[in-house]
Amino acid sequence: QVQLVESGGGLVQAGGSLRLSCAASVSFFRISTMDWYRQPPGKERELVETITRDGSTNNADSVKGRFTISRDNAQKTVDLQMNSLKPEDTAVYYCHRKSIGGLPDVGPWGKGTQVTVSS
Repeated sequence: QVQLVESGGGLVQAGGSLRLSCAASVSFFRISTMDWYRQPPGKERELVETITRDGSTNNADSVKGRFTISRDNAQKTVDLQMNSLKPEDTAVYYCHRKSIGGLPDVGPWGKGTQVTVSS
C-alpha cells in the first residue's frame, strides 16, 4: 500500500526556516523521482521541487536559492529545507512520487502539512 506522510509544517515569521519531511511507504523508492508540491490558499497546486533517482534536483523560480530538496534512500524520506521564508510561501505542502524508473506514477497523495509564514 502506497502511503506518503508529510510533517514539519508550522507557523514561522518571515525570514525564518522550516524543514519538511516526507515518509514514503512505497516500493522501488530508490528508482523513484520525487516531488514537493504546494497549494496556497485559493490557488491551484504547484510544483516546488523535484529530485531524481540519482539526486539531481530542479526547482521553481519562486524558491530558487531558498529551498533545497534532499532524499535518504535508506530511510525512504524526502526532505524540503526552506530558508528565508516569505508570506507568499504560505501553503499546504505535499510530497508525491512523479515516476518509478522513468514511468509516470499516478499514485495517491498524502494529506499534506500546513506552512504559514507571517509578515
